[in-house]
Amino acid sequence: MTITRYKVLPGDYIGEAPPGPLPTNTYKIGNKLYTLKIGLAEVEDKEVKFIPLAGPYIPRINDFVVGTVVDLNAFTWDVDINSLYMAHLPSQDVFGRNFSPTSHSLSEQFKVGDMLTAKIIAYDRTRDPLLTVREPGLGKVLRGEPVVLSPSKIPRLIGKKGSMAKIIESKSKTKLIIGQNGVIIVQGPPDGIVLAIKAIHLIEEKAHVPSLTSMINELLSKGV
Repeated sequence: MTITRYKVLPGDYIGEAPPGPLPTNTYKIGNKLYTLKIGLAEVEDKEVKFIPLAGPYIPRINDFVVGTVVDLNAFTWDVDINSLYMAHLPSQDVFGRNFSPTSHSLSEQFKVGDMLTAKIIAYDRTRDPLLTVREPGLGKVLRGEPVVLSPSKIPRLIGKKGSMAKIIESKSKTKLIIGQNGVIIVQGPPDGIVLAIKAIHLIEEKAHVPSLTSMINELLSKGV
């Protein structure tokens, strides 16, 4: 099975339009698919994908994100999710329906500066994103180093079926917590964290290069 990747400009033809919804940032004329942005076209057999190489994070419902608490009041935490939009975590999501601003203190759960993993449960262009931390694996991040990658390049960091992330984790002996908003937490030994962050920076620079996997393997083999 052959995968072909190549850089495209707005308006470039990238393949036959698939049935059903079109890939993000593409349009079709007849049965032909074209790009709206600069990016990377990925063709596998007859399946066509498009990865934009730049652009801010646009929230989507059910996205897993990593954010930082930047403010709080009696009823919500304001969370920076590396977007044009500020996200909000409501107090009832954490304390439940019995929440009372007179008997509960938000700062006892999350303080300004705390990092957390969350899921977007509501968003449209008339309101800011609404978060939840009530699902397993969500909540305060207790350790690790944050690193930011262009949100459009997160698919390259993850790789097909998680292959790229697994290579980085295995060879650097780290764990990557990857937010779809472009914020990644790297957990592990200090040398491993440094090495994993180098790999992430290389992906930022070379996401469009077909030989990226080989380049990552070479970098990780050299160590810190």
